[in-house]
Amino acid sequence: MNLRFFGVALAGACVAQSASAAIVVTDNSGIWNAQVAAGGMSVETETFNAIANGFYDSPFGGSTASVAWSASAVGGLYVLNGVFSTSDPTTLSFTFSPGVRAVAGNFFGTDVNFNNATVLFTVELSNGTAFEGIAASPDSFTGFRSTIAAETISSLTVTVVNTPGWDTVYPSVDNLYFGVIPAPSAFALLGAAGLVGFSRRHR
Repeated sequence: MNLRFFGVALAGACVAQSASAAIVVTDNSGIWNAQVAAGGMSVETETFNAIANGFYDSPFGGSTASVAWSASAVGGLYVLNGVFSTSDPTTLSFTFSPGVRAVAGNFFGTDVNFNNATVLFTVELSNGTAFEGIAASPDSFTGFRSTIAAETISSLTVTVVNTPGWDTVYPSVDNLYFGVIPAPSAFALLGAAGLVGFSRRHR
């Protein structure tokens, strides 16, 4: 475990900074799911499980049923057993098209061997809305939701704090969840949506 920040970071471990009154941030998956459903949205999940293990040049993309996403990082990307990360200890960025009404993910940190590392992390949207917290496990959850239909979310970045002299930590994502408004024909099928819940870096 990587406990180096706890003495100074615990007081601000879960801080949401909203740059827009239309964006609501939470670290509770139950609240995010309930509010997404109440807003008439369904959840599409990208698990990354279909991506083969190994290094990928940046950018790299994929899609869910209706959302195309692209990931990028300086130095490239790395995937292992459904965990999407970076090849170098740098910022991990995602863009998605079309923009979505809500987005969430399991954001955390891993060491060079993809072992979980407790870490101070930040997830930030393109409009400046951000969440800062401490991720102690791959189940760490952060979700954003737009309360205004016209204000969609089209990108996010994930960064982790690396302290000189300590083990290097890489920003990592286990799942991405997109809150989308179903096509009119799909409303009849809409039900309760829920979460599903080696050395890398060598090319």
